[in-house]
Amino acid sequence: MKQVVILLFALFPYVLLQSQAITCSPENRKAVEDKIHTISGLESDDFAMELVAIGKTFLGTPYVAKTLEVGQEESLVITLEGLDCTTYVENVLAFGLVKQLQDPSFNSFVQSLEKIRYRDGKLNGYGSRLHYFTEWISDNEKKGLVQNITASLGGEEVDKTLNFMSVHRDLYPYLADDTSFEQILETEKKLKQQPLCVVSQDMLAKNEDILQSGDIIALATSIDGLDVTHTGFAIRTTNGRIHLLHASSSGVVEISKLPLVDYLKKIKNNTGVVVARPL
Repeated sequence: MKQVVILLFALFPYVLLQSQAITCSPENRKAVEDKIHTISGLESDDFAMELVAIGKTFLGTPYVAKTLEVGQEESLVITLEGLDCTTYVENVLAFGLVKQLQDPSFNSFVQSLEKIRYRDGKLNGYGSRLHYFTEWISDNEKKGLVQNITASLGGEEVDKTLNFMSVHRDLYPYLADDTSFEQILETEKKLKQQPLCVVSQDMLAKNEDILQSGDIIALATSIDGLDVTHTGFAIRTTNGRIHLLHASSSGVVEISKLPLVDYLKKIKNNTGVVVARPL
């Protein structure tokens, strides 16, 4: 019977779990369960340091873009075989939440990931995904999962309209659907009312000591219509400097060789960072 269930799951990866459609192969489900078992042995009284420890268990995992663009309709995609910068942060945070539970399980991971990835914690089509990372931060701040500390680092408000997705509709296959496109337009309209605060490279260099390991770092950009281009976790290494623990587009999950303030100088169009502290 067990073999039949696994076979059916392989043939029909879209299943209803917690009243939502998910996409997860048997291999990835096992990978999630194995990861839950692995991190159960990590001991830390500090949640942020716990996230760093969990994040380091992914070192060497291949960088793979667009892993969430699967199928004809939005589903909760679960894959640990390859991660982009955002799914890396989401998965690490989800495993951190699961570790705090008395009864950690695959279902708990599903619930945590949905809570993190979607507006108000509920999957309701493509438009409900938190595509703009500054909205990801503000929405997860409302949920009590993170705190935006950008202003305390010397960040200043930037006058910028976020409309990259609607302007570049052709880059997003799901936006061929008019309903999804209208949802994105509505999201962008609401984002116009939210201030965008960014810590400049120079100010970050002055206040690097305020950063803590486990802080979520989002790289702000001057690209029209876009808020950030990359994200990862701050990690203070043995040299006493803050580096970036991230899924690098250069190949794998890694710790940046350069300290964050120097790393930013090599990123084209970078204007600074937005920082969220996990709670």
